[in-house]
Amino acid sequence: MIDETIEEIRRMETHSSSVVAVKATGALRELLDRDYRNVESYERDLERNAGALRRANPSHASLHKAMREVVEAVLGASDTVEGAKSHTEEVIGRVTEEIETGKRRAAAEAAETFEDGETVLTHDFSSTVLEAIETAAGEGRHLTAYVTEARPRYLGRKAARRLAEMGRVEPHLAVDSAAGHLLDRCDRVIVGMDCIVEDTLYNRVGTFPIAAAADVVDVPVTVVGSQSKIIEDDFVFENESRPPAEVIREPVEGVRIENPAYDATPMSLVDEVVTDRGHYDG
Repeated sequence: MIDETIEEIRRMETHSSSVVAVKATGALRELLDRDYRNVESYERDLERNAGALRRANPSHASLHKAMREVVEAVLGASDTVEGAKSHTEEVIGRVTEEIETGKRRAAAEAAETFEDGETVLTHDFSSTVLEAIETAAGEGRHLTAYVTEARPRYLGRKAARRLAEMGRVEPHLAVDSAAGHLLDRCDRVIVGMDCIVEDTLYNRVGTFPIAAAADVVDVPVTVVGSQSKIIEDDFVFENESRPPAEVIREPVEGVRIENPAYDATPMSLVDEVVTDRGHYDG
């Protein structure tokens, strides 16, 4: 289960960083079924596997924090293997619940910010943003949502399909380069976050140019995510270079393919941040 989860994270089969953190944390339960001679060997294996899961995508702050929290809570807490396993199970449950609760509460907080008849533009696939829109629509507000397709993996198309299933939501799908053209129809931009580190928002590539264009035409930008994604410790964001085949199937001789997974948006371009602990100016 751990090896399969590592490969799934590397291939980005799961798009939401919160969901990735939950899956990785749950995957550590595999260790509870293994045999160990002593507690030291169990703790070493826990550290090794948590580290491997974290390295599967070093850009995910939620994953980084979840793995570190499990390891730090378990190491040295028990004198026996069974005691360490029991404590690990408890910590996995607590960390998972904190991530899921934070995500739900952030979506609920964001849902309250929507007004009836509002038109928004969103980018990529943020499960928290989608949940917020669904909640707002379920409470009776009618919304129009423009979604960029989020090349090269087209996760925006998946978001548009989700929006099409919601009542009271009118979805529009557009190519990424049309975002600036569409902004004059929108009341605001609303996107998720991979993480915020100091004065920089890291999110799916394409977020920065949308935020910059929105700043020029005076359309506010809202960022939604759990408070756990706002980093104030030693986490160092590492961007990921995705496979060239996602951009072009057959390589072109003499052409180097650039396919970064994320970009960096200055927080000066963000007007509001909404988390499970409320919302505040960017």
